[in-house]
Amino acid sequence: MKNQYRSSDARQCIDAHPHCHPDLALRVYTSRLIGQETSLVLHGGGNTSVKATGTTLLGDPMELLFIKGSGWDLATIEAQGFPALDLAYLRRLRVLSGLSDEEMVNQFKTHMLDSSAPGPSIETLVHAFLPPRFIDHTHADAIVTLTNMADPEPRLRDILGDKVAILPWIMPGFPLAKALAECYETHPGIEAIVLRNHGIFTFAEDAETAYGRMIHYVTLAEEYLQSRQPVSSVLPSVGTDGRLDGAMVLPLLRGALTIDPAASGGIPPFLLHLRDSEGIRQCLNRDDAKDLFSTGVLTPDHVIRTKNYPLWLDLQGCDEVQAAQTIGTEMAAYEQRYRHYFQTQVSAKQLTRICLDPKPRVILIPGLGIVTAGVTEKAAIIAADIAEHTLLAKVLGAAVAPYQELGQEHIFDMEYWSLEQVKLKKGKALPLSGRSALVTGGGGAIACGIGRKLLAAGARVFLSDIDSERLQRVCELLGQEFDPALISGITMDVTDAASVCRGLETIVLACGGLDILVPNAGLAHVATLEELDEVAFRRVLEVNLVGAFQVIKAAIPIFKRQARSGHIPAQIIINSSKNVFAPGAAFGAYSASKAGAHQLGKIAALELAAIGARVNMINADGIFDDHGISSGLWDVVGPERMRSRNLDPAGLKEYYRNRNLLKTEVLADHVGNAVVFFASGLTPTTGATLPVDGGVAEAFPR
Repeated sequence: MKNQYRSSDARQCIDAHPHCHPDLALRVYTSRLIGQETSLVLHGGGNTSVKATGTTLLGDPMELLFIKGSGWDLATIEAQGFPALDLAYLRRLRVLSGLSDEEMVNQFKTHMLDSSAPGPSIETLVHAFLPPRFIDHTHADAIVTLTNMADPEPRLRDILGDKVAILPWIMPGFPLAKALAECYETHPGIEAIVLRNHGIFTFAEDAETAYGRMIHYVTLAEEYLQSRQPVSSVLPSVGTDGRLDGAMVLPLLRGALTIDPAASGGIPPFLLHLRDSEGIRQCLNRDDAKDLFSTGVLTPDHVIRTKNYPLWLDLQGCDEVQAAQTIGTEMAAYEQRYRHYFQTQVSAKQLTRICLDPKPRVILIPGLGIVTAGVTEKAAIIAADIAEHTLLAKVLGAAVAPYQELGQEHIFDMEYWSLEQVKLKKGKALPLSGRSALVTGGGGAIACGIGRKLLAAGARVFLSDIDSERLQRVCELLGQEFDPALISGITMDVTDAASVCRGLETIVLACGGLDILVPNAGLAHVATLEELDEVAFRRVLEVNLVGAFQVIKAAIPIFKRQARSGHIPAQIIINSSKNVFAPGAAFGAYSASKAGAHQLGKIAALELAAIGARVNMINADGIFDDHGISSGLWDVVGPERMRSRNLDPAGLKEYYRNRNLLKTEVLADHVGNAVVFFASGLTPTTGATLPVDGGVAEAFPR
């Protein structure tokens, strides 16, 4: 590992933080250096601190501890990410014989200088009790790998030297803080402390030295591990690399991972993430892969993200039916083992706890890769990052000594620790959390409104369109309001079966499946029947009717795979038209094609009810644009309608507003609200038609 400290960069960081203590600015700088090394910390892991002096509101001098705040990532942390606490008071807590976790957190909150600052790290007392001014703590892969071996102390001393003390695993909190302080005092002159199965603390009186010691000791561990690898390859593999069909496997797996909402208290479905690099595939092809990788986490800090054990699935050579059976059998066995672990621990510890869901978060599939599950895509990616690091660390460690995991009694303490569980309970799940959606015709105004409302409801959204430029504009517009990582544009021709299948495969490989399908692509053409050109007529039918047919047909196998052993009710919401019930003259191609798609939806409702899928239609009217995104329909129809009524664009909008019973403007967001209503499954409804038109009497559903 390379030391990235640069004096010029450190000075720039101080200059960029003129309103805070220079030592805090340096703390920000070296914390970012640590956070950028994923082999040191992952996704908010690790913590850093600095001790400094300040003054109270009355001007009295005060010793302060600035420590990383909960929820901040070291890679991007700012000065406000380090809440300040009364250091002198915190140090006095050491005299206590015991301190509950809840009271410890209360003491943090009541001795912060700024009540609006983020909550301090749960390891605040460790940093307070240790005397050095700068303290760095990481879960370095190389260090933790070496501690997950039988009797690791002699090896660690040989590798790291006599200026490093070693402690056994101790649960974070008050006991760990006291143990580290006593260790520091009984080992004068040490530069670091290694905590088995947890990580390493380095410290010094200045930022550069503390950071440099972290890099130095982790590098010694990395170099040792590398020196013990086989000369030919760090990642030896055997057998054939027979690739599995991810588009077939992932929906089956996603269905099996889904917990019945009726029995789970409403736990959302999981989105999946596939990690399939060459290195990962080589790892999973090792002849000892199952035994090596089915072991526990590198550090208990990971357990709330990944659970202790992954699920190993060997599906090579299976057809779809066999794969579904294997997944069901192995999933049931995994859940049974988890419940047994839970019952064993609560009985042994004489505790009352509510069992967390027993589903795995990490699934290892030879021939496919690492598959991880999360209610959000971010959660699945975090689990994948941890799983990938764990895989590679276990390979490196296997060349040194057998892997020895931490006892389940310690894992349970961490997994069911209230201070860890709170990390997972921030915010209420949105109605469409864990669900993926595809909206076709994604470059238009209505798709923009639908996408906005789906994103606001928590869905992972894919928009497709044949026009890549219009599609990109919509994605960029939505990306200004929502996380761009939750929005994907797919260039797709709904009239081409092969293009549709490729698009849906892209979605499945990206998140594991599809839950919400909104056939929205549409094409308009103005001509009387006498003047209507056959080619134009067929083109409108191809997009509006055949396009809806193609995407529904291609989605059905995905829905069926998810439904084999799962509880994900698929939702198809067809964006139909007021013209289905109230067609207009010179608009025959559009009206007929939309009526056909509408009827297709009713047939789909009849045929797909057996797998729990619901199919409903929305009849919208008079939607012109959305936040600068024009409607493709009105781009075609608008000029003729304005000429026939002698209106300008504003006048045309006013005409349609006054035409409906409620005298209201109908917006793309209103269609989006209707889509979210159906997609949320709030009512047991299928085959229904919901007008979104302000009330057009002749278009009332009959």
